[in-house]
Amino acid sequence: MSDQSTSSLPLEEVARRPWPGTAIPGNIQFTPDDKLITYLFSPDGGLDRQLYAFDPESGEQRLLLAPAEGGTTESNVSQEEALRRERQRQLETGVTHYAWSAKGGRLLVPLQGDLNIMDGLDESLRQLVAGDGEVILDPRFSPDGKWVAYVHDAELHVISADGGQPRRLTFGARESGLTNGLAEFVAQEEMNRYRGYWWSPDGEHLAFVEVDERHIPVYRIVHQGKNTFGDGAQEDHRYPFAGQENARVRLGVIPLAGGEPIWMDLGPEEDMYLARVHWLPDGALCAQVQNRTQTQLDILRYDRLTGRSHLLLREGSEIWINLHDLFKPLKGSDKEYGGGFVWGSERSGFMHLYLYDHDGQLIRPLTSGEWQVTGLAAVDEEREMVYFTATLGGPTENHLYAVPFSGERPRRISAAPGTHNVMVDHGRRRYVDVHQALDKPPDVTLRSLDDGSHLVTIYDDVDPRVSSLALAPPEVVNFKNRDGVTLYGALYRPPEALGSAPHPTIIWVYGGPGVQLVTHSWLPTVAMRAQYLRSLGFLVFVVDNQGSARRGLAFEGAIQRSMGQTEVQDQVDGVRWLVEQGVADPDRVGIYGWSYGGYMAAMCLAQAPETFKVAVAGAPVTHYDGYDTHYTERYMGQPADNPQGYEAGSVMHHVDKMTGKLLLVHGLIDENVHFRHTARLINALIGASKPYDLLLFPDERHSPRRQGDRVYMEERVRDYFLENL
Repeated sequence: MSDQSTSSLPLEEVARRPWPGTAIPGNIQFTPDDKLITYLFSPDGGLDRQLYAFDPESGEQRLLLAPAEGGTTESNVSQEEALRRERQRQLETGVTHYAWSAKGGRLLVPLQGDLNIMDGLDESLRQLVAGDGEVILDPRFSPDGKWVAYVHDAELHVISADGGQPRRLTFGARESGLTNGLAEFVAQEEMNRYRGYWWSPDGEHLAFVEVDERHIPVYRIVHQGKNTFGDGAQEDHRYPFAGQENARVRLGVIPLAGGEPIWMDLGPEEDMYLARVHWLPDGALCAQVQNRTQTQLDILRYDRLTGRSHLLLREGSEIWINLHDLFKPLKGSDKEYGGGFVWGSERSGFMHLYLYDHDGQLIRPLTSGEWQVTGLAAVDEEREMVYFTATLGGPTENHLYAVPFSGERPRRISAAPGTHNVMVDHGRRRYVDVHQALDKPPDVTLRSLDDGSHLVTIYDDVDPRVSSLALAPPEVVNFKNRDGVTLYGALYRPPEALGSAPHPTIIWVYGGPGVQLVTHSWLPTVAMRAQYLRSLGFLVFVVDNQGSARRGLAFEGAIQRSMGQTEVQDQVDGVRWLVEQGVADPDRVGIYGWSYGGYMAAMCLAQAPETFKVAVAGAPVTHYDGYDTHYTERYMGQPADNPQGYEAGSVMHHVDKMTGKLLLVHGLIDENVHFRHTARLINALIGASKPYDLLLFPDERHSPRRQGDRVYMEERVRDYFLENL
């Protein structure tokens, strides 16, 4: 690399959150009467959010709540809440959560450990439960708005929304080392189930999970960077490693009035996952139960008085079952689908929607084709219409569509190219559209659900950083890998003033399932590290290899039982394509990534030393026997059943071939990808007499949260590539 080490893009902007153009309204909701739209928003473009209401009739925005003492911060939350924030990848502070009661027009707002109520938009905040240093988790209104449930000290409690004394519903958990009403670790981290209890439609019962983790060995994390020692300087987590025991989960139903719970029959296998729980419109309880190998998913309907179950639907797969939220119970009783449901399935190889009757019998597919349904936006039973988002317009886009219950060709509603995320009103007449594209930061508009026509703009403020930083969109390309499979990439070319091609090249990689980086959205444009490295004269390239999301089950399933093999080949093919185009210098290629991307960076350096000369591996999983059950076993099976796959998928297995420069980055209190992963790799590197460099953050978890830590990290990453490429 030349002496060029300065950039017109300030390094502090690379580390700053939120990214330019992304400080938009979040947690958008319609009021129960659909007259107003509420959301969380930071007027100064930062992370500290306040509660606002927008009136579509007048076009006026109104501040509802700005906490006098600042609300939630990184420093005033309990460890339990901090871990929940980590699971949800939440960085925002101030007002971080609010919920409308479906009836009664009340708002529930947790702040600094207290539980608060607003009895209307013109009412002041009223304290319902004082935290007083105690931990209050996951508060939720009953459907009629008369009660609020929450979890405290591992037990489920309720309190009248009018005020009064809380009442405890469950007992014996803390004394026995259990929890009631809280989702277990893998449910939160890997299953996208953050809830541990559910109100019945009439508000008279609550379903809840009892979690037993006593048999899972404790994994201790020591806060090595603290000035103190003892209880405050360590954490104990019961972490279910791949192939080891999971938490034992029971599903119970308890009356609001109190009493003994009725336990639901989750099936003959104790070793299973409780994936989703739903109350049906007729008052029956429904649960999705997944087997340990994640090749079968049962939808069970319960008699809540006896706990006996009835099998509604069974999904099976020779690859794996991806959990989702594409389930919508139907109310109508005088139709062929009366009391049935809409359901999403990948049985065709692509995620599509299906219509079922009350007994779980398939009526008809609603969608089909070599594209993916990505979300279920709404179901209008009166008009017999399903609204959903999908990749029908191409795998890098996301649009809103409508399809009738008769299953005709879907009708596209959103028009502008790019990515559309939507929130439909209760009346199924309008929707909020958060639209973004490679050349356009997100804006927020209200539109007609009938034809997508514009009704009113909610937010389209211009972030001055977008123009001042001159963020040019990457070029989206596609090419075929060695097996003829089409892959999509995003290419960040350096300014012409910094030199002509071929350029020193850096690959940005994630590469794992469940993620897609190359999209027609603002996110590739605002990928600040890629933009910064481009401004230093590097060519930056990102490829969504086989195994990544939104291309169908076969594309994702190419990594089945052999993680770290096909993905590396596809990344090598991406570099070869760049070299063939004459834009990349084959002798100066580096790679960086975080989490699965960190694993990929290390694997590419080790397995393809002829291609990659430098790698920055952040929080890498170095051997999947050290990661959790639900994620790992979905793709790899259990270690005892696939020892060769686990061995070949370990970075340590390939270090003898490593010849390039490696920088390992890790947070010492990472409770997800433990520092143990990096430590094990270091042992292997020492054993193979391979040099390495190490960057540690003693007080950070899976991703650095502190601005100062992020700036320091970006400085070190920059210098590493400048010095070695």
